Amino acid sequence: MPSERTEVQVRPGVESDLEALTGIYNHYVRETPITFDTAVFTPEERRPWLLSHPEDGPHRLMVAAESRPGRDSQRILGYATSSAFRAKPAYETSVEVTVYLAPDAGRRGVGTLLYKALFEALAEEDVHRAYAGIVPPNEASVRLHERFGFQYVGTYREVGRKFGRYWDVGWYEKEL
Repeated sequence: MPSERTEVQVRPGVESDLEALTGIYNHYVRETPITFDTAVFTPEERRPWLLSHPEDGPHRLMVAAESRPGRDSQRILGYATSSAFRAKPAYETSVEVTVYLAPDAGRRGVGTLLYKALFEALAEEDVHRAYAGIVPPNEASVRLHERFGFQYVGTYREVGRKFGRYWDVGWYEKEL
């Protein structure tokens, strides 16, 4: 029996993605130190985050969706964002970027597709630098960021406490 072909499309995130995106993020809140959020979100609580990433401008939300022949619905495999790096005005040309994938979507090139689309969109914006914080150990994330030209710039030691222990964050930088 032939395998069912799927196609992954990357597009801007929309409000109808909110439930799936919240589910992906909550996995990382519950199961990993990758995010320093410690309580899961409802889609309604997550709505301001989604709305802070419009389809244009430096703060973007790109979604990878899998389509299967003969089906109308898409399955969300992950997302990438560029968000404000810091709140003060002089930081406005810097963004913090991140990728979150559905737990079963790794090792398929989805993160690469997401970052490719995100950085293509940011090329038209007044953005000078992108930063990414990676909680070690996370070799897959380090490899993804290095593939896109990020360089390690330093580590904040024991900067977050989750699951009863302190975690470091390695910081990576990319010129845009």
